[in-house]
Amino acid sequence: MEYRTRLVSPLMRRILLVNALPLVLLALTLLYLDQFQNSLLEAEVTALREQARIYAGALGQSAVAFGRGQPVLDAPLARPLLLRLTEPSPSAHARLFAPDGQVVADSRVEEAAVQHGWTRGHVDAQPLPSPLAGDDDADRQSGRAADDMPARAGFGERFYDALLSLLPTLSGARIVTLDTPDTDPSVQPVTGAGGQSAPEMPPYIRRTAHHHLIVTVAEPVMHDGQTIGIIQLTRQARDVDRSLFAVRSSILSLFLMALAITVLLSWYLSLTIARPLLRLAASAHVMRETSGRTDTVPVRLLARRDEIGEVARALRDSTRALWARMDAIERFAADVSHEIKNPLSSIRSAIETLGRIEDLNRQRRLLTIITDDVRRLDRLITDISDASRVDAELSRVRTEPVAVVPILAVLTEIHQATRTPGQPILSVTSTGETPDRPLAVLAVEDRLVQVLRNLIGNAISFSPPDGRIVLAAAPAPGGMVEIAVMDEGPGIPAAKLDGIFDRFYSERPTSENFGQHSGLGLSISRQIVEALKGTIRAENRLAADGTVIGARFVVTLPRVG
Repeated sequence: MEYRTRLVSPLMRRILLVNALPLVLLALTLLYLDQFQNSLLEAEVTALREQARIYAGALGQSAVAFGRGQPVLDAPLARPLLLRLTEPSPSAHARLFAPDGQVVADSRVEEAAVQHGWTRGHVDAQPLPSPLAGDDDADRQSGRAADDMPARAGFGERFYDALLSLLPTLSGARIVTLDTPDTDPSVQPVTGAGGQSAPEMPPYIRRTAHHHLIVTVAEPVMHDGQTIGIIQLTRQARDVDRSLFAVRSSILSLFLMALAITVLLSWYLSLTIARPLLRLAASAHVMRETSGRTDTVPVRLLARRDEIGEVARALRDSTRALWARMDAIERFAADVSHEIKNPLSSIRSAIETLGRIEDLNRQRRLLTIITDDVRRLDRLITDISDASRVDAELSRVRTEPVAVVPILAVLTEIHQATRTPGQPILSVTSTGETPDRPLAVLAVEDRLVQVLRNLIGNAISFSPPDGRIVLAAAPAPGGMVEIAVMDEGPGIPAAKLDGIFDRFYSERPTSENFGQHSGLGLSISRQIVEALKGTIRAENRLAADGTVIGARFVVTLPRVG
């Protein structure tokens, strides 16, 4: 399998998505700018409404005639006055309507008449349009301006217009924003019952097909408290769009900058994570496929002080532990071969000799040797099989709390019940145990009993006739429990204290026949104890004068509770 370094790894894509998604959502949220947009629109509406009221006040005072005793708009006076009022604001489009909804004056018509020499006062009669439609002429002019825009608008403005078409224009409490066509049906005149004026009409804000923002307000023209007409004022809110464009451009610029930084940081983060992991995978592949024992984990990864460095060191330690286990298996196979070879050689020699002698006594002795060697082989194979199963069995079985003192008591009782004259006497002592907190360890009970039986059997072998063997249990520092087996035998040679737990080591009393023990008992005991996260050691018991008075084997296991 090939482990290649990719420019954009799957891990980098995930990191980039996680880092960029909140940034994109934040940018989209900021682009709406609801409150800022509404505040600009409210200021625009307030200014336009104030302008409309000024127009209405001037018209209500200066363009009035009386017919049948009632004040009415005087069209010949209203038209030039409306033109003079709108001259300072060429972007505003004003139209004056009579109470019955007919157009009295139009600032754009009057302006065109002056420019082209048309007949002043020629206005097409038409019903009062809905403020929703804004101003048709203004919309058409906006459309013409929009048609010319690609020739003079920059990329930023065109992009902004495209983006603006995707963002809805939201409204405030007193501002109604409607997406209406360029021309709406007319509405009825705005008058209340008894000739009283209706409540103030709300402003209307909309966008044309070319995304231009149009604001329309309507104010009644009053004379002595009577409504004699309606002034409708429409203006394109260019300042609002410019302000929104400036703010949104700043947000987009910051967003693009932050996005670029996010991409670079995500790429750097992926380089520091994904590529080292690929190098570790490649190193593991090399160690698996090659026959040598070259440590291929890169030194740079081992020197890192983060999680990648921990993974690299764990891979190196696991590899070395695997090599150590392979070496142990190899030594075990060599030791087994050597131990089995000795009885087999003895059996073969006895069988070859048996066919050449005729003395019955010597034949019987040879048959006895063959029988003993066969038993030795059987015992050796049994112990070897047990030793090979210990690790696998303990890896499958879960440790459980095991009370130590009751096990020692049962083993002592069994020995005392089957004890023959001259054999050692067993006793149990314990300290640090209370009913609320007994001496319990995390272990596998069957294997712990096997360890204790091996140690007790070893103590019995070296104890003098009617000697005493003490089984003791006590708390130990570090949340541990010590289990000790003490005898009154000759002790252990100082040079053999470290090698006594080696495989096939056998230092037996002279009273025992050769071959009764395989030399695997203490080795298996250490294997079990270490698998249970404990330790085992051997030491000599010394008298006050320094003489050896026996041996002491100590097993330390983690305590429960």
